Amino acid sequence: MACACMRHLSAIRTPTVASAGPPKETANSRVLILGGTGRVGGSTAIALSKLSPDLRITIAGRNREKGASMVTTLGKNAEFAEFDINDDKSLESALNDVDLVVHAAGPFQQTEDCRVLEAAIRAKTAYLDVCDDTYYALRAKAYNNEAIASKVPAITTGGIYPGVSNLMAAELVRVAKSENKGEPERLRFYYYTAGTGGAGPTILATSFLLLGEEVIAFNKGEKLKLRPYSGMMSIDFGKGIGKKDVYLLNLPEVTSTHETLGIPSVSARFGTSPFFWNWAMDAMTRFVPSELLRDRSKVEEMVKLFDPVVRVIDGYAGERVSLRVDLECSDGKHTIGVFSHKKLSVSVGTSIAAFALAVLEGSTQPGVWFPEEPQGIAIEARELLLQRASQGTINFVMHKAPWMVETNPKEVGLGIYV
Repeated sequence: MACACMRHLSAIRTPTVASAGPPKETANSRVLILGGTGRVGGSTAIALSKLSPDLRITIAGRNREKGASMVTTLGKNAEFAEFDINDDKSLESALNDVDLVVHAAGPFQQTEDCRVLEAAIRAKTAYLDVCDDTYYALRAKAYNNEAIASKVPAITTGGIYPGVSNLMAAELVRVAKSENKGEPERLRFYYYTAGTGGAGPTILATSFLLLGEEVIAFNKGEKLKLRPYSGMMSIDFGKGIGKKDVYLLNLPEVTSTHETLGIPSVSARFGTSPFFWNWAMDAMTRFVPSELLRDRSKVEEMVKLFDPVVRVIDGYAGERVSLRVDLECSDGKHTIGVFSHKKLSVSVGTSIAAFALAVLEGSTQPGVWFPEEPQGIAIEARELLLQRASQGTINFVMHKAPWMVETNPKEVGLGIYV
């Protein structure tokens, strides 16, 4: 399946894109949020209600008590729908008369199907997911032709990272190509989140599952497979965050931006704090069998054991989050973008809400797209989306030289430069 998806990605590298035109009105549009009683889905619902108060929002989940509490928070334009995402009849019923479904019911790792996307295509409902898994994203892309045939606009990996980070990369590349004589050669994604970012067990499960995946990176067009949580670098994220250690991780924006933006060298790194969590993550990749880390049920059992300790540590670690995207060109020019926020639990919802509004406003063409593809978020709609997503940030800069934001990063002990 992955190989077929990769061939499909290659075929759409240089698309012809029609203008999206002026944004459509979103007043009274209906949005269904799957996983809406969770921290990510709930944060998305709150952000959407603030950005567009006239939206009608349906919170979908299995916990009626949490659903009722969320409806109270959102007000008169909200309602709760109790159902199981694995029940096809329940899912199709929930999609009736819905303008957009936001799939925030993770984790996406080790999920073997795209059940929600399939149902959205059948129901002719626009679709957005917050997937952060390479293999799930590629499976979603395989539904591109079906979505086009049904005239359904769909975006996969439309969260904060990946999501906002993809758009930052696309804009760095677009501006570099318009201003420079050199060609974009190296793209690096750096991410930092304090603790679990206040996002709870789902984020912890996602982290553990990713430790079971070999890291895909690209160096001068060559595809590399590397050990997860290796290749430490010390990166300065600028104001409000400072220098943090980050490690290689297998994230979908590496493959998608390599293919769709045509960048020869791409990698992604992530780090957390307190510092001993990074040591623990590294130790897990060395001493815990990868088969166990790829077993979703066993990982969920591990999360139950770790969760009480994690919550205590999160209490003093905070939940600051930062994205830094670096682009290097063949003429020596190096530009970066930085996006930092005090609270991931707030910022992730604002970012997803920004994508949701862009889809409702008609920015997305029929088909299944990554955020950096102009059919996913039209070029002329990127600025507004990033403006919305960056509300409340402590630092958001684009198209700056590294020295304007921080000291030069220092590479630590990695033989392969990716």
